[in-house]
Amino acid sequence: MEATQYGKFLSTKEVAKLLNVNEKMVYALVNDKGLPATKVTGKWLFPRRLVEEWLETHVVNYKKPGNSSSSEHGVLLLAGSDDLLFQRTLTLFHAKQSETVGFFANLGSMGGLKCLRRGICHIGVCHLLQDDNEEYNFDFADQELEKAPIFVNFSRRQQGILVAPGNPKNITGVVDLARGDVTIVNRPLGTGTRLLLDYEIARSDISSGQIKGYHRDVARHLDAGLEILAGRADAAPAISAVAGILGLGFVPLRWERFDLLIARECFFERGIQSFIGLLHEKPFQDLAATFTGYDISLCGKMLFPDNFNKESSS
Repeated sequence: MEATQYGKFLSTKEVAKLLNVNEKMVYALVNDKGLPATKVTGKWLFPRRLVEEWLETHVVNYKKPGNSSSSEHGVLLLAGSDDLLFQRTLTLFHAKQSETVGFFANLGSMGGLKCLRRGICHIGVCHLLQDDNEEYNFDFADQELEKAPIFVNFSRRQQGILVAPGNPKNITGVVDLARGDVTIVNRPLGTGTRLLLDYEIARSDISSGQIKGYHRDVARHLDAGLEILAGRADAAPAISAVAGILGLGFVPLRWERFDLLIARECFFERGIQSFIGLLHEKPFQDLAATFTGYDISLCGKMLFPDNFNKESSS
């Protein structure tokens, strides 16, 4: 394969020439065989490196080593951050097909990365805010993993502070959490939501030691909302979708990117491609529309760090 004659991204015509097929067959390979592609301004682009890996993984007479945990065997392992839409999407995934069963471990974003590093999950679910206060996940994956995963967006979602209906304590931001009449419930260490709260505290005039309930945490966003409904907390960091479901008040902080980090060696497996394919279908879009606080305009698209075009293609 004379791959060096091509750039980092291939056109449909270039992929057809590389694979020695006509251009219509390229579209069929995208739809039926998971040939990696993304659409930009109406045109298909194909990351050359991923196309080459796709070719390697589809050699039928070569047995890949260590494939006992392959999602080709009907088990899809996911680990990482808690999310209401993601959990409902897993239910939809099971309802629409019976070949693959997805198992999710709610371990927080850092927990998902650690599972990827150990090779005990196929997909890590993460929303880790980087030091630049803009990007998500890329730097953390670079630090934690020996080999960069493939990043696929699941959604953008709104993070903030859950409060009681009507906001009786008049909480307007993070600084109000340090008031003597406010008690919070937190999210665990290693979660992206806890990381965001700590970031907001660090850039304010308060400290975590001033916040009552800071060290008491619950595993899920929904659990945080239930603590407020039960009167055991006045506020909690969480996503706005919980406020919509439980009828709580919500103080927005920021929109964040919520990504799927996929081990490269299993990206083209049937179970993983089936899950990613669902994100482009109307039933998923209809499901997402039933929640507040989600933006799925990037959903299902591959993402690359800003320095991707500067990296060596080797």
